[in-house]
Amino acid sequence: MSSSSTSIHPTAVVDGAAHIDGSVSIGPYAVIGPHVRIGAGTTIGAHCVVEGRTTIGVDNRIFQFASLGAAPQDKKYAGEPTELVIGDRNTIREFCTFNTGTAQDRGVTTLGDDNWVMAYVHIAHDCVVGNQTILANNATLAGHVHVGDHAIIGGLTGVHQFTHIGAHAMAGFASHVSQDVPPFMMVDGNPLAVRGLNVEGLRRRGFSAARIAGIKQAHRVLYRQGLTLEAALAALQDLSADHPEAAADIALLRDFAAASRRGIAR
Repeated sequence: MSSSSTSIHPTAVVDGAAHIDGSVSIGPYAVIGPHVRIGAGTTIGAHCVVEGRTTIGVDNRIFQFASLGAAPQDKKYAGEPTELVIGDRNTIREFCTFNTGTAQDRGVTTLGDDNWVMAYVHIAHDCVVGNQTILANNATLAGHVHVGDHAIIGGLTGVHQFTHIGAHAMAGFASHVSQDVPPFMMVDGNPLAVRGLNVEGLRRRGFSAARIAGIKQAHRVLYRQGLTLEAALAALQDLSADHPEAAADIALLRDFAAASRRGIAR
């Protein structure tokens, strides 16, 4: 452990084998396990438990009572040396619970960079959460869920295991997400339904009018023209030529839908 004693509260319990940067701050009654690595500028709040093979990057703000790196809630787990990896500049609020991975999948649960994770969020084993996402209070990701960059998951929303949520998608409050959510779409409800396109989110992220126009047309092809999924995918292939500014976005949407194993929300 390479930390200054002045940055660790005297009531915190920090294992001497942990690798902790000297600029890390650890609050009262926190518990840090022996296989934990914490990068520069990160703050760990009071009563947090960081255990298992957990790596936390730089400049994260982890609020009180979070539990990071506990064993996965999977009956098949038999103590394998799986991991939790958290990137940089994330905000992780009170009572969040992130578990390590399982040997049956990639063995790593991953949270990327610049994410805003509100209170009581659960990220289960083997999840992959990208960058600059927002997970509102009590959002729950079951095992093996993938969440793309800039996605937003509303409060009290549950995401079924193995489900994928695409980049720039948005799931509304208290949604039941049991099918894959394609990039750029807004969904909500139980049963889940696509309600429209996340146009305002795209504008806020600097998408040009031409890019948004192309994505709007792709949305019409996939959801408004009564096409089968196979026919819609073929039409999306041709659509890119008509909207060169949005060609990469249309390809992202088409490839996501074509690769879906659970079926896309429609």
